[in-house]
Amino acid sequence: MIIIFDWNDIRFFLELSRKGRLTEVAKSLKVDHTTVSRRVLALEEKLDAKLFEATSRGFVLTQAGERLLPEAEVMESASAVIQDNVGGENQTLTGTVRLGVPEGFGSQFLAKELAVFQSLHPKIELEFVANDRFVSLSKREADLSITLARPQSGRLISRKLTDYRLRLYATRTYLQTHPPIMSVEDLRSHNFISYIDELVPDPQLLYLNDVIGNPSIGLKSSSIVFQFQATLAGAGISILHCFVADEYPELVCLLPDEIEIERTYWLNTPEDIHDLARIKAVSQFLSDVVGRQRKKLLGEN
Repeated sequence: MIIIFDWNDIRFFLELSRKGRLTEVAKSLKVDHTTVSRRVLALEEKLDAKLFEATSRGFVLTQAGERLLPEAEVMESASAVIQDNVGGENQTLTGTVRLGVPEGFGSQFLAKELAVFQSLHPKIELEFVANDRFVSLSKREADLSITLARPQSGRLISRKLTDYRLRLYATRTYLQTHPPIMSVEDLRSHNFISYIDELVPDPQLLYLNDVIGNPSIGLKSSSIVFQFQATLAGAGISILHCFVADEYPELVCLLPDEIEIERTYWLNTPEDIHDLARIKAVSQFLSDVVGRQRKKLLGEN
């Protein structure tokens, strides 16, 4: 017996498997929560299988749901391909693209470029998950991700997006009211701003200890944007992205010939959606932006 599936039921199943709560799925799909429940129940009845268990943490997949998930994602990818290709080359690109991006790069660099993207692709809706932790592409937490390291597992296509540099900065006011800094040794008498070690999302971000052995850290935050604002307020010295700090004349780059950190951003896409037109449009835009702003990213302006 062949079971005829309603694609919408599969779509509701996928959203609930990712978000875990009826209200969040309802908000995402712009329906009420009873519709979500009804669609999932209809799918369970057709399959004669229970797909979710209700827990205090929300809805979690049963064993049957876990077996269905990869097949449902194949259907989702096929649907996206049809949507992208059916209108031909002249079709205006539409749809939603979610990008997982490091907080500093997203909020302090990419955000300034989004008006350009919107003018090129006004019907693509961009969603940014601004977080330095690894965003799971396999669970569809995002369609693309920018990471500090190249992922070592998963069916992903990864490529180097750009190198970037970080240096040591403090405000002119801070420097006027604290001992002079002529060498790395002089830094030992100063206050630093850095990450909370146990909450750091990637070990690559713990560069302060590598540069200055046992620094005196008076302020810590899991947010690089918070660290930047605190540095700008004169609360201490910190290592900041050159593409942000160099735009502020009140910030002084300290010991640039001795302290310079270079890192790389990687762009990652699941294999099954890599060639979708809207995904390619976002990938190309990101490549164009970093290519145009290479000197800024490397602190060479």
